[in-house]
Amino acid sequence: MRAIILAAGLGLRLQQQAGAQFPKCLLRFDGTTLLERHVRMLNAAGVQDIVLALGFEPQQVEAEVDRLGLAQRPEIVINERFDLGSVLTVHTVADAMTRGGDVLLMDADVLYDERILHALVAGESTNRLLIDRDFEAGDEPVKLCLKNGVPVELRKQLMADLEYDTIGESVGFFRFDEKTARRLAEIVADYVNGGRAKMPHEEAVRDLLLEGGHTFDTADVTGAPWIEIDFPGDVTRAAQEVLPQLTRPVGAAQ
Repeated sequence: MRAIILAAGLGLRLQQQAGAQFPKCLLRFDGTTLLERHVRMLNAAGVQDIVLALGFEPQQVEAEVDRLGLAQRPEIVINERFDLGSVLTVHTVADAMTRGGDVLLMDADVLYDERILHALVAGESTNRLLIDRDFEAGDEPVKLCLKNGVPVELRKQLMADLEYDTIGESVGFFRFDEKTARRLAEIVADYVNGGRAKMPHEEAVRDLLLEGGHTFDTADVTGAPWIEIDFPGDVTRAAQEVLPQLTRPVGAAQ
């Protein structure tokens, strides 16, 4: 199993409001960066093969990787056009998507409980989505909608006539088996070659879900604390509300 962590973005909304000049994966909570939390928890879960997709200020992230002194250093791939959409970043790591085995595709800007990762990696080879049914309505969350357990939508804004029986927020972590990961890489390549490199990668994942031919199971992580960090207020919520509920990752700094 291979984990691809998407950490190329500029984090423009956070920078504009807070003046941050470093990749969001280097945000520290209780003295530990988001990146270290990701890597330590993945390693503890048995995932040693990690690929970091970088772009903005990659040298800062590489310095953090060096500081961690990991037994198996993550592979680093750089998207020089990180100012475009995350679909281009996924395209940049196409080799890692298609070299075999299950693939975990993970946003870097998430502070989360280890129960969420366990739900993602548990069991044999599979395609898996994560859903949190306890979410705040609005335009910001990426909604995952299911009907009879089958994904029917993955978007921030939903069509009024959409039929579904379950709705929640997508955590932003996906698991794909070898065949499905290869298909996603093809869809992403079509986006880039068709002039849609500025799109978020969730749009390509949505196309994958809706085209049929792939079976997905959905792990309900409602109740497990997590937060995606986009705005200064998210940093505050992460520190004050989410962090106190987390189990310290194995091997993290004390």
